[in-house]
Amino acid sequence: MLPCDQLDLARVDSPAYVIDLGALERNLELLAHARGAAGCGILLALKGFGAWSTFPLVEKYLDGVAASGPDEARLGAEELGKQVHTYCPAFDERSLRETIRYSDHVVFNSPSQIDRFRSIIDEHASGTSFGLRVNPEHSEVEVALYDPCARGSRLGTTSRALARADLGGIDGLHFHTLCELGADALQRTLTVIEERFAPWLDRAAWVNFGGGHHITKPGYDVGLLINLVREFKRQHRVEVFLEPGEAIGLNAGVLVASVLDVVENDGQIAILDISATAHMPDVLEMPYRPEIRNAAEAGKLAQTYRLGGLSCLAGDVIGEYSFAEPLKVGDRLLFEDMAHYTMVKTTTFNGVRLPSIALYDPRDDSYRVQRRFEYADYRNRLS
Repeated sequence: MLPCDQLDLARVDSPAYVIDLGALERNLELLAHARGAAGCGILLALKGFGAWSTFPLVEKYLDGVAASGPDEARLGAEELGKQVHTYCPAFDERSLRETIRYSDHVVFNSPSQIDRFRSIIDEHASGTSFGLRVNPEHSEVEVALYDPCARGSRLGTTSRALARADLGGIDGLHFHTLCELGADALQRTLTVIEERFAPWLDRAAWVNFGGGHHITKPGYDVGLLINLVREFKRQHRVEVFLEPGEAIGLNAGVLVASVLDVVENDGQIAILDISATAHMPDVLEMPYRPEIRNAAEAGKLAQTYRLGGLSCLAGDVIGEYSFAEPLKVGDRLLFEDMAHYTMVKTTTFNGVRLPSIALYDPRDDSYRVQRRFEYADYRNRLS
């Protein structure tokens, strides 16, 4: 069943992100199954999905959140109230102390950060578990922008650098090599991790496998994931954590938009009440083409349009799509799979207002707007 398939779009603000609670719960149920069968902890990566109005549902299935700094850590602590594991490429003293305030696990990026903050580590050793992110120098991600193990990466410590490090006070290791990948990619990564970091694995209390596990994607080998985690735990006698973000919100929400105008310039152009640069920046940052319900690639159906955004950026173009019928002002378009890496990355560039955020529950056909954005949201980002 498609998310929001039964929702009457006439009830929906435009533009609006709508999260289908039924689809979200199906993802959470699968993650909880993997968590229980593998005997590991699964954390919601807030960088991928931060819609905290859904946290009462998330809390029933997952162990906590993975944060990328003090503000995400605070959000997880205050709104979910379970474990908070925080990694940041670099801390200053203020951000580290604030992060520790809200976090159960804090992960450093380098031995030099550990050396710099050793007195703080010692001060908080009784209440916080500290770790180090490692870089196995093993790439699985094809798009360089999202490859944390690309040559020259700033993310994580190589085995060569680790050989000279003092890891006193450090309890665990963290690695992240994946992005939208299967358990086979994790299997290859674990082989490298065990080859290059064996001495430190034997001393670790826990290992965090990072994110990018596409667990809820159809066809993902959940059984292989479970076996990999079980065997890793058995061999190294450690706790294991996974921190997927996209897998939580995958195919669990949509973005509803409206046609504001149709113009002609070397083809038909429909201008929408959303923006690629402000509301779906991955369209411009990487080769990403969002799917639109009941639309197809250019030329496949009778009417082809270039879909443009609301900002003044010349390149604010979502792409070319075809439709069975001509588009007209007021028509609603439904962009698929817009719950993850969307709301967390939006901007108010050009003063374009953010889409509303709403929850839809297909079990009782309830639709609730959680947030509408106004002028003050734009003004208060500036000074």
